Amino acid sequence: MGIRTLVAMLFVSLAVIAVLATQATYRLFLPGLLQGAVLTMEIAILGSLLAVIMGVLAALARMYGPAPLRWLATVYVEIFRGTSALVQLFWLFFVLPQFGVTLDAFLVAVLALGLNVGAYGSECVRGAIQSVARGQWEAGTALNMSRAQMLRRIILPQAFIAMIPPWGNLFIELLKSTALVSLITLSDLAFKAQQMNQNTFKTIPIFTLVLLMYLAMSLTVSIGMRLLEKRASLGLARGKAA
Repeated sequence: MGIRTLVAMLFVSLAVIAVLATQATYRLFLPGLLQGAVLTMEIAILGSLLAVIMGVLAALARMYGPAPLRWLATVYVEIFRGTSALVQLFWLFFVLPQFGVTLDAFLVAVLALGLNVGAYGSECVRGAIQSVARGQWEAGTALNMSRAQMLRRIILPQAFIAMIPPWGNLFIELLKSTALVSLITLSDLAFKAQQMNQNTFKTIPIFTLVLLMYLAMSLTVSIGMRLLEKRASLGLARGKAA
């Protein structure tokens, strides 16, 4: 699906929200849902940043780090890939206080979702690095570069393009997973919708708006990642031409 199609879908979803907001039934719920959507986006953005950092560090540690770092990175990846995000969320929020460590609910949401997606992202990073032709490493060796220099100047810039599509999918998964944070008292979009539905039983208008809001946010992520991929590809092409 092209960028133009995604942009068109985004505009249509926003236009439908705007039209529905002119009706009294929908307009009643829109302000509260927008407040929840803001919290959802904050968690998604910060969680995505943490996921990228942890994914890159874990991948590099597993591939090139000393034995203790490789072991720690492997333990991190296997634990967070092998257990449910919901269980991780509950463990950080409900179990850690039993050991004297109490974290704010917002921080728990960012940590749990970011660490969970980062574990999956580490495999995207590892696969992208391994997809770079062996000749690129040999060229760096011929130029007397260290491994760190080769990674920074040659390997990672090429691997970055291959990472973008899978990371885009992971960011969207993280965005949808934010609905879980309503279970640890955070008033995100899902929590606001459930609360309003319980109080008014207006299921159709509430969840129609919620569906459109999640769609608009996920389309924004998809468009951003497509533009990033296009720009990175053009930059790499210019570098090769030079």
